[in-house]
Amino acid sequence: MKTYRLLLVIAMLVFTSAVASLASPMTGTWKLNESKSKFSPGATKNQTVTYTAAKGDMTKVAVDGINKDGERVHWTMTVKFDGKPYKVTGTPLFDSVTYQPVNERSNKLTLMKDGKVVVTGTVKVSKDDKSRVVKTTMTDATGKKQTDTAYYDKM
Repeated sequence: MKTYRLLLVIAMLVFTSAVASLASPMTGTWKLNESKSKFSPGATKNQTVTYTAAKGDMTKVAVDGINKDGERVHWTMTVKFDGKPYKVTGTPLFDSVTYQPVNERSNKLTLMKDGKVVVTGTVKVSKDDKSRVVKTTMTDATGKKQTDTAYYDKM
């Protein structure tokens, strides 16, 4: 009987964790609203970004876009929103990411390459969960800071 109760408690914790991660305002697929967005010259435009529940309390993020040469890009990561670095695969521009929660609807974002910060930014979901704004800043090859503001609508 004790084993049954323990298994029931564990099952409930796993289910609650999965439901909690799905209830996050970030969860779902976000489509770029290019008419509202502002990009620096040569910026990669992430057309869609999808957040789905992964094992444990992790979240899988898949990004599909178009780079400055018009080529398709796809990169992924499995993260927690806890401020710790997680591996990014599929892009030569950065190899790890951190999402530091600010509140329920926003996170600070840091992208790194070989331990060096290359992009910082914020991700903010609207109160109605239908849109979000991603504002990022990076330094280009000439040392000039560039800021992009991307608006997304939830699909």
